[in-house]
Amino acid sequence: MDADREDAARLCKGDTSGLAGLMSRHQDRLFRYLLRLVGDPSMAEDVFQQTWLHVAEKIRRYDAARPFAPWLVTVARNLALDQLRRLRPVSLEETEEPVATAHESDPLERAMARQSTLRVEAALCSLGPLDREVLSLRFEDDLELAELAATLRVPLPTAKARLYRALERLRARLLSAKAPGVHK
Repeated sequence: MDADREDAARLCKGDTSGLAGLMSRHQDRLFRYLLRLVGDPSMAEDVFQQTWLHVAEKIRRYDAARPFAPWLVTVARNLALDQLRRLRPVSLEETEEPVATAHESDPLERAMARQSTLRVEAALCSLGPLDREVLSLRFEDDLELAELAATLRVPLPTAKARLYRALERLRARLLSAKAPGVHK
């Protein structure tokens, strides 16, 4: 995107309006991405702020010949994973215990669509950050496999394998969390 390159060039020259332009275009998507990755709004906000500070400090490392968004996501991802490693030194690939949902609603108010949405959200929350990340980038941000690989900075076969494993874990969680009385 040309506007990103122009704003990055302005920021390189010390013009903070470049940062404002980049933030206005990317902040919503970036925050949603971080929230899905870390699973905690407070931590997502901290990493979000750290990301923009890092962008401002390290903008000269950005290669203007490439799109800005994957570089931004890479910066945010690295900061988020560092934060998660400091807090939870266990594997980031899979969380052993599913996260319980706090939503208990009146049975009369439950619609089948809402119930399905809650089940999927709960299953996603129970996955590890790397699984949530790959699923989010592929299905919520609609990245093609090649874009997914570039964003994750891994070879295409590795991106495919991560996506496959994340989908399998999500499927297993959904099958194990079936509502009572629901059969295959």
